[in-house]
Amino acid sequence: MDDQSVILAVDGAVATVTLNRPDKLNSFTAEMHARLRDALDRVADDPAIGALVITGAGRGFCAGQDLADPALGEIADGIDLGVAVERDYNPMIRRIAALPLPVIAAVNGVAAGAGANLALAADIVLAARGAKFIQSFAAIGLIPDTGGSYHLPRLVGQARALGLALTGDPLSAEQAADWGLIWQAVDDDALAGAAASLAARLAAGPRTGLAAIKAAIRGSGSRDLDGQLDYERDVMRRLGASADFNEAVDAFLNKRKPVFRDRREG
Repeated sequence: MDDQSVILAVDGAVATVTLNRPDKLNSFTAEMHARLRDALDRVADDPAIGALVITGAGRGFCAGQDLADPALGEIADGIDLGVAVERDYNPMIRRIAALPLPVIAAVNGVAAGAGANLALAADIVLAARGAKFIQSFAAIGLIPDTGGSYHLPRLVGQARALGLALTGDPLSAEQAADWGLIWQAVDDDALAGAAASLAARLAAGPRTGLAAIKAAIRGSGSRDLDGQLDYERDVMRRLGASADFNEAVDAFLNKRKPVFRDRREG
C-alpha cells in the first residue's frame, strides 16, 4: 500500500492532512480513501488537536475520482458507483461534518468533482487566487456527489448551483469568494501561511465553544426557528457553565488575554 498518498502532520495543536498524489492532481483511489479515513480518525481521537487543515500537494487540490483506479473494476460488472459513494465518499463527508473542531480547506489549485465538494464540506475554505472549482459531473453523465448537491444550493442558491452543476464551467477562487461559496481568496504564495495562521488562531481559542458553533450552524437546517431558539437556549446554558466561558469573563474583567484549555472537552 502506498502509505504516502495521504500525509498527516501535527504541529502543536494543528493537524494538516495533505492529499499526496500530485502526478494525478491528487485524484482519489480506494487506497487513498482508506488512508484519509485513518488520518481523520486519528485527528478525531486526539483531544490535543484543535484545528485541521486539508490541502493538496503540487499544483492541484484534488481532481476527484481517479477513473483509472483498479478498485473501480472490483465494484462489479458495469461499475456500481453507488458502492464507491457509500464506502468512500459519504463517510468522508460525514466525518468532516462531525469532527468537533474547525476544518479548513486550503485549496491550492484545481478542485474538481469530488475534490471541489470535499473542499466545500470544510467549515472554512481558503483558496489560492489561481485555484478553480469545477463541478465536472455533468460531462460524464453524473450528478454532484460528495455532498455537492447539498452544499452548493445552500452556499450560493439554486440558480448558481444549477449553473455550476449543469455547465461544469470552472469558477475562479475570486468569483467563488464573491459568491459566498468560499470564505476567502488569497495570493497563491500566501495560502499555506494564511491557512496555518488561521488554524493556529482557532486552535488557541475556546474549543468547546467553537465546536458548539459548528454544531449549531451545521444543524440549523434541520430545525425551524422555534426549535433553533430552544437549541440556542440549551447550548448557552451548557456553555455558560464551562471553564472556557469563566476564563474569558475573568480575563475581560482583569484586562488580560484569556488562556483557554489546550484540549477538547469530551
